[in-house]
This record gives sequence, structure tokens and C-alpha cells, in this order.
Amino acid sequence: MAEKHFKYVIVGGGVAAGYAAREFAKQGVKPGELAVISKEAVAPYERPALSKAYLFPEGAARLPGFHVCVGSGGESLLPEWYTEKGIELLLSTEIVKADLACKTLTSAAGATFKYDILIIATGSTVIRLTDFGVQGADAKNISYLREIDDADKLIEAIKAKKNGKAVIVGGGYIGLELGAVMKINNFDVTMVYPEPWCMPRLFTAGIAAFYEGYYAKKGIEIIKGTVAVGFDSEANGEVKAVKLKDGRVLDADIVVVGVGGRPLTTLFKGQIEEEKGGIKTDGFFKTSVPGVYAVGDVATFPMKLYNEIRRVEHVDHARKSAEQAVKAIKANEEGKSIDDYDYLPFFYSRSFDLSWQFYGDNVGDTVLFGDSDPSSPKPKFGSYWIKDGKVVGAFLEGGTPEENKAIAKVAKLQPPVENLDLLAKEGLTFACKM
Repeated sequence: MAEKHFKYVIVGGGVAAGYAAREFAKQGVKPGELAVISKEAVAPYERPALSKAYLFPEGAARLPGFHVCVGSGGESLLPEWYTEKGIELLLSTEIVKADLACKTLTSAAGATFKYDILIIATGSTVIRLTDFGVQGADAKNISYLREIDDADKLIEAIKAKKNGKAVIVGGGYIGLELGAVMKINNFDVTMVYPEPWCMPRLFTAGIAAFYEGYYAKKGIEIIKGTVAVGFDSEANGEVKAVKLKDGRVLDADIVVVGVGGRPLTTLFKGQIEEEKGGIKTDGFFKTSVPGVYAVGDVATFPMKLYNEIRRVEHVDHARKSAEQAVKAIKANEEGKSIDDYDYLPFFYSRSFDLSWQFYGDNVGDTVLFGDSDPSSPKPKFGSYWIKDGKVVGAFLEGGTPEENKAIAKVAKLQPPVENLDLLAKEGLTFACKM
């Protein structure tokens, strides 16, 4: 097959790839200079929609409605946009070999692509129960959610098993969002996770108690402190039951698994410096290999605010890191300089009528404030994290856009606090007066 050469290549077709392409266009990339190579069959889209509106029974989100960059208030970049900008969008093209020394990528079909500058935006893949050899984990209707194909398969299963029983394995982001979506689709839902409360990487016990209580009120059963150790199937290969470590067996027509992800760095192993499970980069997302940048989930980078090296799996960082890398590439070419990446961690989620945002770092002591009663008609509550006498993180459920901006400001400014009881009493007022 013929070899193609591009000045810039983005490998990956997720959120980071789409935002990098837009930034290249803003910076005046010339026709034919840039290629985006994606194994998915569709142009880059806002992945968070897959666990939310894409699965709604009514008024569901559909492409082209959530291509990047609509998630941050930008225009929707349809395939035609790439054509208009002279950007080559190579879809359904899986890269199976990367030779960074020779600046060459090889696809599953045997095509080779040469580049001058590479942006690695390969993202993450889901951790599968089959990876651990869980008995029966290859049964039909055991679903994972990462790409649009996964969501389409789940929609087919929802239609086929109308008003059935769903078991959600995992109590993190995907578990909570899918638990809600399956309930909205009128399924009988049970959630199973080993931790003492949901979202333990972020939530305190106090925050988690609200969401678990709210889900219980919606009729979702939550089983904690145990894991799925096997699955039973029907003769046609479809899952029919989930076997738990504590001996319980749960009937299931659909199982959705959300037990985490891992960054897709295998292509580059042994060719590039890694740290903390990702590809090591600097404040401009440059890697140890000249002319190679890494962004989004795969990048381990210096978090200036905390003077630490971290890796962040979130759409907000995927967008911002992609833009930073492209700005750095263009500045480098023009002999200019830009500021190091200065990221404030940001996470959010929506389920049912709930919507929360978190900014900063969840370390140190915590105070809970506001109305966190799951029975409240309009619950609004939050939490602050305090370390070394300063507020370093802030969480808010049910906030207005202005209130969410206020907690972001607090997390960035890190104001001093002397009395935690007073802070709990002040609650949201503390942030709003900053």
C-alpha cells in the first residue's frame, strides 16, 4: 500500500483529537498538513453523551448532534468541516504499530503513515471482566461503555429486553450514570460494588450517603462489599444471572460493567518514557521523544497548582491538554513561548435530576454543608476539602452556573480557613463572597 506523509498526525479519534484538530485550524494549518487517524467509524464526538442522553428512551441524543466541540459551547465539527479545512480524517483505521524512531505508523490494513510531528491522543480502554478470567464474562448482553458502538449494542439490548432486570457492576462514574439511565428505561436495577460507598475515589461517606439514598428512593437496589465472580447464561448465550462472591445470585437480562479504564499506551511501550501509568510529558505535553506529544487520558503531566506529576482521565482535561499541545507546537515553530499548562482539576456528572461539580483536590479534612437529605424536593449541598489550613477542593450538588463558578474560584485561590465548624455553617456563602 502507498505510504502517506503528513506534517502533523493525531492518532486517536476521541475528544482530545477533535479539540486538537480545531486548534490546528485556528492556528492556520494548511490543507494536507494534518491527518486524524481513528479506529472509530465516526468523526470525533463528545464521549460523555454516551452514558447520558444517548441512552434516553425519549429525546435521545444522536450524531451529528454531539460531535466535538459542542460540549464546551463550540460548533459541531461534522466530517465536512475536516474536508473544508483540508484535514484528512482517516476513520475505521486502527494503528497497530508505531515506530517513533522512524516516525512511522502502520495500520491494521497495512497502510503506512509518516509524520514530522505526532500527537498521541489514544485515550483509554475499559477494563473487562474477561481480563481477570471471570467465569462466564463473555456472555451476550454483558455491556461495557467506551465507544459509540458499545452504546448502540446496549440500546439494542434495552429494546430486546424491555422492562427487564439490569445489574450494574461498579459504583463509579459509569456505574452511577448507567444505573440511572437503566432505571429511566424502566428496568429493575441492582448495583453491585466492593467498596463501602459509591465513587470512593472522589466522594466522602457523607456525599455518597446522599446519592445512595436518592438511588434507593428511585427503586435501585445497592449491594456493597462484594463483587461479581461469575455469570450464568441461557442456551442462546445470553446472560441470565450474576453470581456474587457473598453467595447471592442476581437474575439479569442485561449486565453493564463499569470497573475503570486503562490508558492505551501499548503501541509506544519501550520507545517513550512513562510515569504513573501514562506517557510522561512536560507542561506543553512534549514527551521524551522529540516531535512527539501526548494528550488526554494517556498523558502524565506536571500539575502546577499542586507541584505534582499526575494523570487525569476526564473530558475537561482532554479538551484543554489538546489545545495546549497544539498551541505549544505552533509557538515552537514560530520561535515564541507560551505559559506552562496550569490545570484546575474539574469533574462533573448528571443523573436523574441531579447535577454535581467538583473542583480542586480531594485531600485533607472535609466539611459537609447544605441540605443533603435524599428526600428533599430540591436538594442542594456541598463539601470543602481543607489541607494545611487552606481550602483545596470544593464539591457542589444542585448549584447554579454562578455558584459552580464560585466553588471553582475557591479551589483555585485556596483561601485560608481557621474554623471548620464555622466553614460548615457558612457553607456556600463562603465561596460566593470570594
